[in-house]
Amino acid sequence: MSLTVAVQMDPIERIRVAGDSTFALLLEAQARGHELLYYTPDRLTLDGSSLVATVQPLQVKDEQGDHARLGDVSRIDLAGVDVVLLRQDPPFDLAYITTTYLLERIQPHALVVNDPRSVRDAPEKLFVMDFPELMPPTLITRDRAEIEAFRHRHGAVVFKPLHGHGGAAVFKIDERDANFGSFFDLFSVTFREPWVIQKFMPAVAQGDKRIVLVDGEPLGAVNRVPAVDDLRSNMVRGGAARETGLTPREREICARIGPELKRRGLVFVGIDVIDGFLTEINVTSPTGLRAIQRLGGANLAAAIWDVIEAKRRTFGASSPDRTA
Repeated sequence: MSLTVAVQMDPIERIRVAGDSTFALLLEAQARGHELLYYTPDRLTLDGSSLVATVQPLQVKDEQGDHARLGDVSRIDLAGVDVVLLRQDPPFDLAYITTTYLLERIQPHALVVNDPRSVRDAPEKLFVMDFPELMPPTLITRDRAEIEAFRHRHGAVVFKPLHGHGGAAVFKIDERDANFGSFFDLFSVTFREPWVIQKFMPAVAQGDKRIVLVDGEPLGAVNRVPAVDDLRSNMVRGGAARETGLTPREREICARIGPELKRRGLVFVGIDVIDGFLTEINVTSPTGLRAIQRLGGANLAAAIWDVIEAKRRTFGASSPDRTA
């Protein structure tokens, strides 16, 4: 079954293929004989009732610097492709949210993965709050009195922006930290939205586990261990990938959230777990596929494409002509 697949992503020339999950998905799609069309979000246009994109045929090769070969530019109606991969990285801002509204218009003709409405309705640090029994103590607020009371109850806390990503602007503040006032002022003028304040878990030094769920099922994991002098375990911030399995508690977490992910059409999801506590549910552009396979785990890109192909066989109506 050959599919026409459009991928909405960041500029492909900038990616590091060795660790890029979007690239893993593209390699697997190409190996299966699917036609790949590449575009960036700025190349979307709503023309009356048609959502069109300026695309280029794409061939990929697992070799940094020679990893993408692009063909001639054309303008197509995205309702005419079989699958759209929504794989642009955060920030999850108004531009990103607008993208989800636009892509929603091509359903049910094209299958969008992950489902754009569910991506919009599941901001990663808010969606997780649907499962407070699985989480460490957490506030979403910018109210200073609430934060101070929380610090008094729990001691050291972690501050992070609600719509942050990749470990940017994540800070640990001790219960009696003399920098708290200045730090509060800095966040107040930098971020208009509320912030995430979470009880600090010292066990993060042993790793922050990324678990990949495919159509609601946990199929692989990687333990990300922070550098000695850093709080953050994100691999883009210097975290080291380590082989790992799932504990009974982690399987319990996955069993609790998996059915909801499947119901929402969130095919590829990465959750973060520290010391048996769920901290984030990543749905916009999750990572981890290449690290898991490199450490001896399964080819999860293949598992994701198995699900996409099965969904496409039963999805929507017949596709209209692709030419815009």
